[in-house]
Amino acid sequence: MAQRLRPDVCLMDLRMPIMDGVEATRELAGPEVDDPIAVVVVTTFDTDDHVADALRAGARGFLLKDSGPEVLVHAIEAAATGNALISPSVTARLLARFADVAAAPARQVAADLTAREQDVVIAVAQGLSNDEIARSLHVSLSTVKFHVSSVMTKISARNRVEIVIWAYQARLVSP
Repeated sequence: MAQRLRPDVCLMDLRMPIMDGVEATRELAGPEVDDPIAVVVVTTFDTDDHVADALRAGARGFLLKDSGPEVLVHAIEAAATGNALISPSVTARLLARFADVAAAPARQVAADLTAREQDVVIAVAQGLSNDEIARSLHVSLSTVKFHVSSVMTKISARNRVEIVIWAYQARLVSP
């Protein structure tokens, strides 16, 4: 139904009767999808594997069901604008896990980024919006968008979550 109706954001549970949420997310937002739908996973399952599987499948957010309505609204708004929000209780664990995966290749690609692109990656990893990055780096919003796009191309990232994961792998930031 989501493929047919094309909602701005799709909320997804991991456990469903016909297809699990990771596979459904992959079909809606995965790397092979030409026009992905923003998916936010909302679940009670707080394990690193569930989080990692959902993000690899293309989810733009991962929330625990006890996160509360305010966090849910922020996650939906973030996903709708191309950003991402991960439940704060799992963020530190998740980043530590990804930091050790493929660190050497990521560090090599980091050397190919300009100094300004590295500044932008660090700011994205700190959770800053494009407007906040522009103000902190004293550049225009369009310049930030250009750098984010350039970084995404260079590191083969599809969204800001993947930029953050890559930043930890490249050790540009640490937990």
